Order: sequence, then C-alpha cells, then structure tokens
Amino acid sequence: MAGADAIHSYEDARRLARRRLPWMVFDYIDGAAGEGVAEARNLAALRNIELQPRVLVNVAKRDLSAPVFGHAGRVPFGISPMGMCNLSGPGADLMLARIAAKHQVPHGVSTVASTAMERIIEEAEGHAWFQLYFSGDGSGTAKLVERAKAAGYKTLVMTLDVPEVGRRPRELRRGFKMPFRIGPLQFVDFALHPRWSITTLLAGAPELANFQKEGFTFDRTESRAAADWDFLKRLRDQWDGTLVAKGVTHVADAERLKAKGVDAIQVSSHGGRQLDSAPPPILALRAIREALGPDYPLFYDSGLRSGEDVVKAYHMGADFVFFGRALQFAIAAGGETGLARFWDLITEEVGLTLAQMGLTRLPRPSEPSV
Repeated sequence: MAGADAIHSYEDARRLARRRLPWMVFDYIDGAAGEGVAEARNLAALRNIELQPRVLVNVAKRDLSAPVFGHAGRVPFGISPMGMCNLSGPGADLMLARIAAKHQVPHGVSTVASTAMERIIEEAEGHAWFQLYFSGDGSGTAKLVERAKAAGYKTLVMTLDVPEVGRRPRELRRGFKMPFRIGPLQFVDFALHPRWSITTLLAGAPELANFQKEGFTFDRTESRAAADWDFLKRLRDQWDGTLVAKGVTHVADAERLKAKGVDAIQVSSHGGRQLDSAPPPILALRAIREALGPDYPLFYDSGLRSGEDVVKAYHMGADFVFFGRALQFAIAAGGETGLARFWDLITEEVGLTLAQMGLTRLPRPSEPSV
C-alpha cells in the first residue's frame, strides 16, 4: 500500500492522515486545548532531553522487552486509550487490538471506544486494559466497572484529568460531536473526502459501542466534577484487579494516590487536550519518580512521536509508555499495514537509540543512570 510505504516518521503519518481524513476528524485527533501551548511546551521539553552516546560497548544483542505488572511485553510501549478510533479508519479498534496481541502489550480500551469492550479484549487475546471515565452521579460508571469485570479485564485505568472537557477550538470550529452528528458543514467536509466517507459508510458510522446495551447514554460534555477522593475509595473497593490512575502531573496527588492503594500512576496531560497552561508531563514524570522512589510503577503518555522519545521517557523514570494519536494517524495513512509499519519503525528506532547509548536494554528506575 503506497500510504504505508511512505511512512518513515510520525510527521509522514500525520501528513498523509491530514490529506485523507475529513477536516472534522483530523482536527479531533490532532487538536489540543486552547491555543495548543501545553502540547507545544511538552513537545519542546521532550526535544530538549539529551541522551548521551557511548562508544566501544558491545550492543550486538539488545533486549527491547519491558515488564508491566509482571508480564514482559515484547516491545517497550503500548496503546493509550483513545475514543472513537474507528473514525481514523473502519475497524481501527480491532487493528490496535491485534497488534497488541501480537506484541503482548496493553491496549487501552476507552470508555468511548467505537467497538464493544468484549470484542476488543477477545481480539487482543486478553492484552487489554479498560479505561474509565467518571460521569454524572457515578451510577453509570459503576455499571461499566462491573461489565469490564465480566468481560475479563484485569486492569482498570481511571482517567482523572477530565473534571470538565477541555475547550478545544479546532473541534468546535468543525462542529465535532459525540455521538456523531452531521450538519451542512460536515456534509460538505465528507463530500470532499469521498474515500473516507464511502469506506466509513460501508462499514457503518462509528458509534459509542459501550453504551448501546447499557440503558444509559454517554454525554461527552457532561460534568465529571463530582469525582473526588471518596469516589476513588468506592472504586478501589469495587475493583479487585489492578488499578491505574491516569492524568497525574502533581507530586502531591501522586503521593496520595499511592497511599490510597492505587497500583500504578500514568503521568499524562491528556496529550495537551485539557489545560493549555499545564506543565510538561515529561518533566513531571521525573519529579514524581523522585518522590515515589524507584519501585512504584509509573507509566507515561503524551507527546511521544518516535523511538527516541520512548527511550527519553524511560530515561526520565517511566516503567512503561503508551502511544496515542500517532497510531491513529498511521491507520488513517495506510490502514492496518500503515499501523504495522509505524509500529515497526518505532521499535527499530528504540533499538537504534539504545545502540547509540551503549545500552543493551532500556534503563530501569532503580539504576543510577536513570
């Protein structure tokens, strides 16, 4: 596939996706809060991290695996939860599930996935974590927790940094809604992108699949501001599996979450999509690692674009990292072949970066070099 063959970097995937996706869909995937300052600041912070090359070290054999909750993934990165992935291409949720199964890494399944959670964990061969949003009074949230248990999920990822949905002007200008609504502007947009429109129409318009049989709906704009530490306690009592708190950038919050029995923290700024003045999460990662010590599981997402970025996140103290929008762009650019190509590209870059640094495996938080 020509699209997949043309992917040599994140920017290649993004450029091809921008050409092929309707404006509304591209801006939903690519957009950030406000003027995009927080996203840009984090990307700059990532770029400014230096990795020291070394010489005359035998790096002929490099181990790219990384343990996560006692299981060694074949590559040191997984898939961050993303809503409505099938907008990037029909069947995108299942493409992500299959590649997670192949490499035995976690696939974050969003509350607002466009494929039912049961179908995804089956396709992922169990390598799936369910991501949860608090909503309304929490009663619907509790139902989803029980459903995730019944489906066989062992890890729950509670996203905490969306008390209200951040204001994202690019989405607002395009009239993006969830569930999908088509007005005159969207009709013209889709007409100008016929390949996407026809394939999406044939596959069926993406829907909020986890709410089709629940007896309640998901309102993306509904306030989640009632979530507090009492809610966390109830969730911890309800969920007997592994619990991850996602969207944390403050040391005091991280320390309290650890004390309250959360099993791991995922340092994240939601890809810069929530607060435009937020500090760079890649720097918060180092501060939280120093506060919590070397043994507490810390994960990271936000702004990862390359294999070098993966190594940088480990260098800053991560135990495991997750890619988000980059994977959707790869799918939009080249379908499942494009996803596989970008995945292999990132894997290759991780190995090349380790070789340049004189390392045969990724640094661990407990090691002095980190």
